[in-house]
Amino acid sequence: MFSKKILTSLAILVFGISTVFAQDAQVRNVQSGQKMKLKGVVIAKDNEKIVVRDANGIDTNVLVNPNASVKTKGTFGGDTVPATSLVRGLNLEIEGVGDGTNLVASKVRFNKSDLRTAQAIESRVNPVEGRMSQAEQNAERLSGQIDELMAVSNAARGGAKSAQDSADAAIAGVNATNERISSLDDYVVQNTSTVTFKVGSAILTEEAKVQLDQVATAALALKGYTLEVTGFTDATGNAKKNKVLSQKRATAVIEYLVETHNIPLRRIGTTYGFGAAQAVADNTSVEGRTQNRRVEVKLLVSRGLNTNVEVKKAEENK
Repeated sequence: MFSKKILTSLAILVFGISTVFAQDAQVRNVQSGQKMKLKGVVIAKDNEKIVVRDANGIDTNVLVNPNASVKTKGTFGGDTVPATSLVRGLNLEIEGVGDGTNLVASKVRFNKSDLRTAQAIESRVNPVEGRMSQAEQNAERLSGQIDELMAVSNAARGGAKSAQDSADAAIAGVNATNERISSLDDYVVQNTSTVTFKVGSAILTEEAKVQLDQVATAALALKGYTLEVTGFTDATGNAKKNKVLSQKRATAVIEYLVETHNIPLRRIGTTYGFGAAQAVADNTSVEGRTQNRRVEVKLLVSRGLNTNVEVKKAEENK
C-alpha cells in the first residue's frame, strides 16, 4: 500500500529508532561558534530538540528554537511551518551554529512531498510504539496475577484445581491481548468510494463533493483509519498528460477532504495518479470512458482499534 519512497523512509526511521540510544552510536558534537550545514533524516524528537542522522550514519543533536526559520522549499520562498512539523522520518536541510554539543538551527528547509511522506510514516509508527509499551504493561500485570494464583494454589492443598483454572484464564487473557496488539497495524479496506470527472478536468462536481462528504463522515467516526487516494483517466490523449491529470484529480480530492472536513494529513496514507492504466470499463464507448475518468478513495481501518468494524469482502470494494 505504501509507495517505494515511503517504505524506504520507514525503513530508515525504524532503524534509527532501534539504534539512536545504542552505546556505540556515533554522535557528533558541534563546537561552540562552528557554522554547519547538515542534510539528513529526523530519527528522534523531544520538544525543541531533534536528532538528525546524515548519509554517513552520524547523529547530530539539533536545537530548533522559536526564532529559527522553518519553511518548505519553493520557487517563491516556500511556506513557513511550525517547528512541530519536524516529525520523525522527514528528510531536511539545516543551517546553524554549534553551542559546544548541539547544532542550534537558524534555517530549516524540506520538501512538501517529504513532509507528507514523514507524516504518513509517523501515523503508522506511533500506534506501533504505543502498543509495544501497552504490551509490556499488560504482560507485567498479568504475570503478577499468575504468580499470585500459583502461590494460592501451593498454599491451599484442597484448592489446587480451582487455582489452576484461574491461572489458565489469566493466560488466555494474555493471549487475547497479544492477538489484539498484533492486529493494531493490520489495515483492511472498509469501503471504496469512486468519484468521476468531466473530460480533461480535475474539478470536483457537486455530486462528487456529496460522495466525499460521506467518506469524511465515515472516516471521522473511526479510530486508526487511513485513506488511499488514486486517480485515473480514460485512454484519450497523450499518456504523459493523462498521468499528470490523474494526479491532479487525486490531489483535488485530498484538498477537499483536508480543507472542508479537516482530515489530518497523517491520515492520507497513499496517493497516486495511474493515468489511463487500470481501466474499469471499455474506453471505446462514451459510457466506458466516463467510468474511467475517476478517483478511487479507499477507507482502511485497523483491526486492532476497530474490533466491531465490519470488514467488506474484496468483491464488494471494487
